[in-house]
Amino acid sequence: MAIERTFSMIKPDATKRNLTGAITKVFEDNGLRVVASKRVWMSKREAEGFYAVHKDRPFFGELVEGMTSGPTVVQVLEGEGAILKNREIMGATNPAQAAEGTIRKQFALSIGENSVHGSDAPETAAEEIAYWFSATEIVG
Repeated sequence: MAIERTFSMIKPDATKRNLTGAITKVFEDNGLRVVASKRVWMSKREAEGFYAVHKDRPFFGELVEGMTSGPTVVQVLEGEGAILKNREIMGATNPAQAAEGTIRKQFALSIGENSVHGSDAPETAAEEIAYWFSATEIVG
């Protein structure tokens, strides 16, 4: 597998509980390296733009509200097969269905407050990384 980069976000429900370091450690312990990271408090406009793909879904308003309720940590992770590895480490969206040892099994509160987000494909990763980071902010 090739070395690739993916986007990762530690959501407000996790940052409010001071889990940034614990979640980042899980990524690092599983072979992913943080090559960019910053803490942001999303504006409504940023959240609506970032999640625009979901704008017609019934949960969109609740999603935007949740993502603007506190700070998030946006990151670029790098490693072999980083996109798939990140998704495996995160676990199923529903923490009740997430495998033991995954971030969502350990830290998520609910389907809506599931602590992390990660890109699902190379194209999505590129778009999401570019949404939050300039090229000079990614130092691997």
